[in-house]
Amino acid sequence: MHDHLRLERQAGLLTVTLNRPAQRNAMTPGMTQALSMALADAAEDPAVRAVILTGAGGHFCVGGDVKSMNATSAQHSGTGARIHSLRDRMSASWYLHTMPKPTIAAIEGAAAGAGLALALACDLRICALDAKLTTAFAKVALSGDFGGSYFMSRILGTALAREHYLLSPILTGAEAKALGLVTRAVPAQEVQGLAQSLGETLATGPTLTYARMKQNLALAAGGGTLAECLDQEARNHILSMATQDHRAAAAAFVDKRPPVFSGT
Repeated sequence: MHDHLRLERQAGLLTVTLNRPAQRNAMTPGMTQALSMALADAAEDPAVRAVILTGAGGHFCVGGDVKSMNATSAQHSGTGARIHSLRDRMSASWYLHTMPKPTIAAIEGAAAGAGLALALACDLRICALDAKLTTAFAKVALSGDFGGSYFMSRILGTALAREHYLLSPILTGAEAKALGLVTRAVPAQEVQGLAQSLGETLATGPTLTYARMKQNLALAAGGGTLAECLDQEARNHILSMATQDHRAAAAAFVDKRPPVFSGT
């Protein structure tokens, strides 16, 4: 694994930490490639039942390493090769958003550019009240990557997404919560603990059911018709009824005790 990426497993919970604290976790191409590979593995690993993405040193991620971009801008190969390379590394957002298990962003300090996009790709965002969130792309004359325009448009709507991309306002965590951009905004010292607590709860939950919930929500957000959503909900509901977790939960309900989920 890449030196600037730290992976920690605790039972079914995987914590992925972006680990360049001196650079506020600015991402290099190698780092984003390693992140995509780690998330791809997590998506397929049945032992991983929830994922937390966070950053070291009190910051989430300020996006791409602009200093590195400036130093190598004249050394790039052809446009086609660059598009392919960046698209491959941007798959980190794809895996965070589509993997069949819950994902949580634990946000402290700065979350900007591609860093903000990665946070928006997650299912839940736990954010420090004093964090600073911004698209930032316009300030370095870049149009945006890692799916930020997709996620922000669906979370905030197209009008607010255009405002945030064109004007790059800086939001505090409290302001982001008021807009609905993050799930929870708490004092900075509580971010990691709350993310860990939620992650542990989700990692012991009905994993297959969570996966089907994410499918249903993705179809609805992606413009599925009511008929299509009803069809998929019916299919996924029937499949969920056949799981061991549903049977265990139904028995626990009858016995008036908490269920124990196996993720199967």
